[in-house]
Amino acid sequence: MTEESSFQPLAFVSAVNRLQQETVSRWHHSDPDNTYGGLLGIVCQQHQFNFLLWHEEDIARSPDVSDERIARVKRAIDGYNQNRNDWIERIDEALIKTFAVAAVEPAEEAQINTETPGSAVDRLSIMSLRVYHLNEQLQRTNVDQHHLDKVRERLARCSIQQQDLSQSLTELLEDLMAGHKLLKVYRQMKMYNDPTMNPYLYGEAPREAA
Repeated sequence: MTEESSFQPLAFVSAVNRLQQETVSRWHHSDPDNTYGGLLGIVCQQHQFNFLLWHEEDIARSPDVSDERIARVKRAIDGYNQNRNDWIERIDEALIKTFAVAAVEPAEEAQINTETPGSAVDRLSIMSLRVYHLNEQLQRTNVDQHHLDKVRERLARCSIQQQDLSQSLTELLEDLMAGHKLLKVYRQMKMYNDPTMNPYLYGEAPREAA
């Protein structure tokens, strides 16, 4: 039995959450890796770009780094963000293949969801990073009680949001498997990284006023 034909939405969402939480913890102590195969391997790669993006964003907001370093960080952020979005699409593409192998036939009246499963997986990825770094804040010894209370309040909110998003994603995948909804891949088509679309890359940007 193949991974596609045995796809179970609840088990998949549970595996995604477990993967994201475990890798975030591990990657803070070793180089990011990807030990997964199939659909979870795609999820892990997308998650890795979020991990790398998160830490570049932290550096970009530091007042102690040079302008030259900020420029390098900005370029890294653009690249990771592009990859992040590309791999959201790959998650959706893999799920479309999964449904096809499972012989899912969307009903004639099947509706399209406002958010794709790949986008929801991306949001869960960000949530796992947020929770990890909030928990780091609880370990600090140079903060006051107000700071700790604020962190605990945010962690409680994150827990609710993670549960709600996981439930919504499970229900969406169940609807897709049942043919009640239709999944399409909507290309991001970002222009700023395309040398044929960004006027500052193809040399026809408007001149700035002196």
